[in-house]
Amino acid sequence: MKAIVLAAGQGTRLRPLTDDRPKCLVEVAGKTILEHIVRALRSAGVDDITVVTGYRADQIQRYQLATRHNERYATTNMVYSLFCAEDLLVDDDVLVVYGDIVFHPDAVKRLIAEPAGVSIAVNTNWLEVWQVRMEDPLSDAETLRVDESNHIVDIGNKAGSLEEIEGQYMGLMLFRAHQLSAIRAMYHELRDAGDTTRFDNLMMTDFLQLIRDRVAPLQAVFVPGGWIEVDSVEDREAYLNHPESLAFIERF
Repeated sequence: MKAIVLAAGQGTRLRPLTDDRPKCLVEVAGKTILEHIVRALRSAGVDDITVVTGYRADQIQRYQLATRHNERYATTNMVYSLFCAEDLLVDDDVLVVYGDIVFHPDAVKRLIAEPAGVSIAVNTNWLEVWQVRMEDPLSDAETLRVDESNHIVDIGNKAGSLEEIEGQYMGLMLFRAHQLSAIRAMYHELRDAGDTTRFDNLMMTDFLQLIRDRVAPLQAVFVPGGWIEVDSVEDREAYLNHPESLAFIERF
């Protein structure tokens, strides 16, 4: 089991906190986001961790973690960063982790326990987090719906009502080794045949929909809380002003 942490972005919405550091090194509850991520992964038994760096990559070196580098971090998106670590998408199961989330190890344990080829962690207590972050959760929350087999049928679109949201995508997913070859082949086939600029800026939820349509179902793994996303200065301040939203961190 490998973990790839996607931490190349500039974190512009977290400025001035990111003027001199990458987004994953912003502190929350006494530790950097990256420290929380590594601690949660190791608590779940995942020790093989690689960070995809970009902006201020030098700041991450002190953590003595394996790295891959996205030299084009300023003009590309998450999927491009993931494929900067394509050499790791080969023989082992791979956890992919966004670099701006803090989560309880239970989320990883639930993913590992799910045998599906592609599993996506889904926060079922998402509304509590969004109500801390903003007055109108629907201004930001995205659609996520599943079928009777808990396969994701809709993800990442603008939600018009709470009924379209059965949970929120957590930026935490698991690709089993036997699906990696097909995922790599699909990505390169579509990228080479189409608009490379579009694929270099492909959103992860769009990529997951391509996987669903062409490779394998997306198995939702429901996680009842124990997760936050730190996307902006306002997010961080909201969590610090509502310490109950960070209480799960003390439980691992």
